[in-house]
Amino acid sequence: VNHSVAVYGGALSFSSHAALCEGSVSLASPPSPPPSSAASAQPSPPTPQTIRTNTLQYTQRRCFTSLAANAPDLRGDSAAVSSSSSSSLNGLFSCLPHQAPPPCNSRTPLAKPNPQAHDPFALVRDEISNVGERMRRSIVTDVPMLGDAADYFFAQGASGKRVRPTVLLLLASVLSGSERPPNVADVDRAAPAAHLTAVDETADAPSYLRSRQQRLAEITELIHVASLLHDDVVDGADTRRGVASLNAHASNKLAVLAGDFLLARASVQLANLRDPDVIVLLSTVLEHLVAGEVMQLNADRTERLSYDHYMKKTYYKTASLLAHSCEAVAVLGGATAEERRSAHLYGKHLGIAFQLVDDALDFDVDNAELGKPGGGADMANGLVTLPVLYAMEGSDELRAMASNKFRGDGAVARALEIVLSGDAVERTRQLAAYHATMARDACMSLPCSRRVAQTGTHATRCRDAL
Repeated sequence: VNHSVAVYGGALSFSSHAALCEGSVSLASPPSPPPSSAASAQPSPPTPQTIRTNTLQYTQRRCFTSLAANAPDLRGDSAAVSSSSSSSLNGLFSCLPHQAPPPCNSRTPLAKPNPQAHDPFALVRDEISNVGERMRRSIVTDVPMLGDAADYFFAQGASGKRVRPTVLLLLASVLSGSERPPNVADVDRAAPAAHLTAVDETADAPSYLRSRQQRLAEITELIHVASLLHDDVVDGADTRRGVASLNAHASNKLAVLAGDFLLARASVQLANLRDPDVIVLLSTVLEHLVAGEVMQLNADRTERLSYDHYMKKTYYKTASLLAHSCEAVAVLGGATAEERRSAHLYGKHLGIAFQLVDDALDFDVDNAELGKPGGGADMANGLVTLPVLYAMEGSDELRAMASNKFRGDGAVARALEIVLSGDAVERTRQLAAYHATMARDACMSLPCSRRVAQTGTHATRCRDAL
C-alpha cells in the first residue's frame, strides 16, 4: 500500500506486507539467526535456561505455540468467553522469551508495498466516508464546548487513516463471501439513525447486516479516539496526527471529559446493537485499555524492564481492541466458533505487529513522516519499549538509564545512541514481521477464506488486502 500507512503501524497492508520483508525473514517460520560457530553446535535438550538462551527460531516457536494453545476457548457463551479471556492472560504471556533473539547480520527493512495487492482503503472508501460522517453526527451535543472538543480529531485533515474500521469492514466482506461490494445506498437505508434493531422492511438482509457491522466499526473508532485523548493527557503529549493534541489545544480537563463523552456515546451505540456477545467483547476492550494504562503508569523497576510485562501491556493497550472488534464482526455475521477464533487471532497478531512497528519507527523516523514525535520520544516520556529491552541486554549503562526512566541531562540522547548502535530495532522489526505472518495465517485459515478461493470476487480482494 503506497501511502503513509505503509510507513506507520498500518503498513502491514495489513498483515501480508509486513510479513513480506526483504532479507532473512521467512514467511514459513520465525526469523532464524545466521549460521555461526555457536549456532552450529549441537543444542542441549530444552530446559528453562536453554529456552531463554536458545535461537530465535526455537524461542519464538515455543512462544507462539503456547500463545495459540492458551488462547481463550470461544465455544461457550459470552460470559464464558470473557472469563476465559481474562483467566488465560497470565498463561498467554508467561511463555514469551526472557532473552531477546540473537543478533542478525543484515538489516531487514520494513516491507515494501506489493504491487499485486489490492489497496485496502480503496476497497471500502465509500463505506469509510459514511462511517466517518455518522460518527461526527453521533457526537453532536447541546454543550458546544464539549461537542467541539469531541469533534477535534474527527475534523477534516485530523481524522487519521481509519485503519481499524477499514480492517473490520474488509473482514466483514471476507466472512460474508460476497461477490460484489455492498450497495452503500441500501446499507444506509437499512441503518436507522438510533436503533439498528428496528429493521427497515424495505432493506434486504445483507444490507441490514452490513449496517450493523458498520456501526461496530464506528464504535471501535470512537473507543480508539477516546483512548488517544486520554493517552495524550497521561503522556503530556503536545501533538497528535500532525496537529496540536487536544490537551495542548484546550486543556487536560477538557480532553479527559471529551474522551469520556466519546466512550459514553460508543456505549450507547453498543447497547443499541443488542447483542450480548458483542457487548461483552467490547466491554472487555474498555477494561483492557484501562488496565494497560495503569500497568504503564505504575510499573516498578522490575516490571519496566520485563519482556512479559511489555508484551502484556501491548496486548491490553493496542492488540485487544483489534482482536475483540474482529471477533465481534464475526459474531454479528453469525460466524462459527472456528471463524470467531480465527478472527480474534488475526486482530491480536495484527495489533501486536502494529505496536512493534510503531516502537521501531520511534527510533528512526521523524515527526514529518509520522505526524508524531520520533527520535526516542517514548524514552523522553520514560517508556521502555522493545528496542530498548533488546539493546539493554548488552549494555548495563542503558539498563541503568531505563531503570531510572531516562532521567537526567543527555540520558535520552545517550540511550538513543546505544539503541541505534546495535541491532535492537532490526530485531523488533523481525518480531513484527513474524506477528504479521501469524495474522495472515489466521486470516487464511478462516473457513470462508477457503470458500472464496476463486479469484475476482469482492471477498477475495478483501482477503488479499487483509
